Amino acid sequence: MGDSSGLIEIVVLAMLAGFIALRLVSVLGRRTGHEEPAGEIVRRTPAEQQTPPRAGSYDLPPAAPLELPADMSPALKESLTAIAAADPTFDPARFTEGAKAAYRMVLEAFWKGDAEALRDLVSDEIADQFAEAIAARKAEGLTLENRLVSLEKVEIVAAQLRGAMAEVSLRFDADLVAVTRDKAGNVVSGSLSDAVQSHDIWTFSRHTGAADPNWLLIDTDEDA
Repeated sequence: MGDSSGLIEIVVLAMLAGFIALRLVSVLGRRTGHEEPAGEIVRRTPAEQQTPPRAGSYDLPPAAPLELPADMSPALKESLTAIAAADPTFDPARFTEGAKAAYRMVLEAFWKGDAEALRDLVSDEIADQFAEAIAARKAEGLTLENRLVSLEKVEIVAAQLRGAMAEVSLRFDADLVAVTRDKAGNVVSGSLSDAVQSHDIWTFSRHTGAADPNWLLIDTDEDA
């Protein structure tokens, strides 16, 4: 969802600094999850994600005010502002752009059955879930012929800063072509001509003091 160096400030696209190697993941564009919420979602990087302290012997200039949608809730604005205060490289707009790229990358890797590539993009728990799903698919002789037609809307819907751990959730409204074929190549589900709507919530997390700018996908769910 491999260094994936091209998409992370939300993970390695440098979304968070560049969000350019984003490590995300989602199962079929709808569900996958896991992360490192301040105290437990950071399984992939023990020791608080190898968090070398930020050089704090000098004062940084105050960060510029975040540009946030006028209709965003005060609580969400407050949470994003807190994250930006803890990590001056965080920019919600760039983060969202990185998330869009990550969404496509992760889905395509899963659809292709590239479990190893996914393992470099997500938490261990999610990687295991993907690997199991891919293995089960192969055992049944099934292949996916899926395609992301369009991302209609992507927006940040929740955020929180727990200690040094930042978590940001986004809602993805997308149109997908989802087709499953059997061993003989026959379509057993889906349609190549009709797109289906997908509404997902993906949550990313990062230790704000870590040298690594990557965000880790920690949870994904379907939304109504």
